[in-house]
Amino acid sequence: MSIEQYDYAALGLVAGIEIHQQLNTAEKLFCRCPTTIRETSESCGEFSRYLRATRSELGELDRAAEEEMMQVRKFRYLRYDTTCLVENDEEPPAPLNQEALRIVLTIAKLTGMTPVHEIHTMRKLVIDGSNTSGFQRTALVAMQGSLPGGAIIETVCLEEEAAQRIEDAFFSLDRLGIPLIEITTAPCLHTPQAVQETAALIGMYLRSTGCVKRGIGTIRQDVNISIRDGTRVEIKGVQELDLIAEVVRREVGRQVNLLAIRDELIARGASVESEPVEVTHLFKESTSKILKKAKMILAIRLNHFAGLVGREIQPGRRLGSEMSDYAKKCGVGGLFHTDELPAYGVSETEVAALKQALNAGEDDCVILVADTPARCRCAITQIIRRAELALVEIPKETRKMLEEGSTSYMRPLPGAARMYPETDVLPERITTAQWDAIQLPELLTDRIERYIRDYHLDREVARQLAYSERSQSFEEAVSAGIKPSIAERAFNSTLRELSRDAVQVETISNAAIMGLLTAVRNGKAAKEAIPAVLTALAEGKELDDALADLAPTVSSSDLAEIVANIVRDRMEFVKERGQAAAGPLMGVVMKEVRGSVDGKAVSQALQTAIADALRE
Repeated sequence: MSIEQYDYAALGLVAGIEIHQQLNTAEKLFCRCPTTIRETSESCGEFSRYLRATRSELGELDRAAEEEMMQVRKFRYLRYDTTCLVENDEEPPAPLNQEALRIVLTIAKLTGMTPVHEIHTMRKLVIDGSNTSGFQRTALVAMQGSLPGGAIIETVCLEEEAAQRIEDAFFSLDRLGIPLIEITTAPCLHTPQAVQETAALIGMYLRSTGCVKRGIGTIRQDVNISIRDGTRVEIKGVQELDLIAEVVRREVGRQVNLLAIRDELIARGASVESEPVEVTHLFKESTSKILKKAKMILAIRLNHFAGLVGREIQPGRRLGSEMSDYAKKCGVGGLFHTDELPAYGVSETEVAALKQALNAGEDDCVILVADTPARCRCAITQIIRRAELALVEIPKETRKMLEEGSTSYMRPLPGAARMYPETDVLPERITTAQWDAIQLPELLTDRIERYIRDYHLDREVARQLAYSERSQSFEEAVSAGIKPSIAERAFNSTLRELSRDAVQVETISNAAIMGLLTAVRNGKAAKEAIPAVLTALAEGKELDDALADLAPTVSSSDLAEIVANIVRDRMEFVKERGQAAAGPLMGVVMKEVRGSVDGKAVSQALQTAIADALRE
C-alpha cells in the first residue's frame, strides 16, 4: 500500500508538534551579546571542549546522553568579537532577557494560556557539542492554551538557541544563546495535513508579534508521531513547512513496514546470533577498498532475515539503513549485508566464503562491519541490538529529517534524567500586573482582511503584504497620503518581481522606498519610474542620484515641447492613425522623459498635441 492510501484513523495516527522560533531581540538570553549571525571568516579565534554526561539527582544517566558518550569526541568552537565568556562557558549566565520574556508572554496570552507563577530555569543535558556547557538552558513560561480548529497548546518555554554546526564536531558560537521560544502541542492531531496546518497557524501567531527572526534556520519544527501498535518517534529539524505532511506520511509508512517485517520475522522463527565472527582474513585480496584496508572485519548472522534487511521501509531507506544508523554511533562509516551483495567491490566468491564461515543458509542474512577493532566491536553490538528490536517492537527514537522527508536515527528518546535545575539563574516571578499590561498584536489573518476591506487589495496581494517585513512601512506610507495601490507596488509586488530577476532587493531600506514614494506624490517622479529607481537603489545608488538619473524633473512646458516634437517627427503615422496614434507613441514619450512624468499626464499631452497637429 502506498503512503497516499493509508487510512490514518484506522491506523490510530496520533501526532503533536514542537515549534522552535528564534526571537528578534537585541541581546541574547543570558548575556548582553548581540544576536548577530557572523561569517566564519570573521572569527577571532577558537577553543576546544570534551563533553560528558552527568547523572541526575537520583543517580540516573540519560540514555540519549549515554549513547552520545560512545564516541570520545573533541569539539571545536569558533568565537567572535560579538560573543563573550558566557558562550564559552567560562562565566556564569546573566539574568534572563526581559525583552525575550515579554515576547513569549505575548504569545502565551494570544493563545489563551496561563502563565506559571514563577519561572525556573532548568538545565537540559545536551552533549552532542551544540552547547559548550553540555546542557541547554530552558524555562517553562505558560501552560494550556488552544488554537482555532481545536489544537491544544500544552506548554510554551523560553530557551537558548544552540551553536551552529559547521561540520561534525565543529561549531560556531554566534548563534549560541539567541532567545528561542518553544511551543508544544498536545498529541491531538490525527492526519498529516492537520499537523502541517497547525504548524502554519502557530507560525502565523509568531509572525503576528513582529518580534521573531526571519529566514532559513530561524524556525524549526519537531514532530512527534505514533500509530497503533507502533511507538512515539520524534523527528527533529523540519525547516520547510511544506514538507511537514510528507514527513508524517513517511513516518507512518516506516512504522507500518517495520511492523510488517516484525510479523514476518516472527512467522519465520527468526533469531539473532549473539556472538560475532571475525572474518578479516576472507577479504585480504578484496577489491573493496573499505574491506581491504580495515584493521578488523566482524560479521554477525541474522537467522531467517534474508530479503528483509534490504526491504524498503521509506523512500530511499531500508531495515539495513536503520541498523547502519545504529552502527554509525560508534564511528564506523556503515555496514554491508548479504541482501545487497555481491556489490561494492565484494565478489560472489567472497560472499560464498562469508556465508560458509558463518554457517549461513539461503534464508539467513549476514552483516559486516569494517574498521578499527574498538569501533567494530561497538558497531556490531549496536547492530545486534537493533536486529533484536526488529523482532519485538519499533524503538522509541529521536530521528532527523533527510532530504524530501525520510528520516534517520539520531539517538534514543531522552528521559526525565535529562533535566535538572539551573543554579546560576534566579527565578522570575510573573505578576498579575505584568500579565495584564501585555498588549496583544493584530493577527496577520485579521490584517489581511483589513487590507482587503480598507485598501481594496486582492486577497493574495493582501496576504503577501501582511506577511511581509515591510507591511508597517506600507501602512505608514498610506497614512502619509500615498495611494494604497502605489504603496503596495513599491513595498511588495515590484520588489517581488525584481527579486525574481535576481535584483538584491533586501538591501533597499524602507526609508529609501518612502522617499521615492514621496517624490512620486509630489510630482518629482512618475510611478512608472519606480521599478528602475528601486533597481538603482539595490545596486547601491543614493535616492537623489537615482531620481536625477532615472526620473529627472520635467515641467509641463518641457513635456508639451517633447510631445510636440515626437508628434511632428511622426506626422505621417499620426495622419494615418489619428488619435489612435497616442497609444503607440506613449512608449516613445515615456522613454524620452525617463519615468519623470506620470503616464496620465503623458497621455493627455499626446492627445492634445495630436489634435493640434491634425488641425494644422
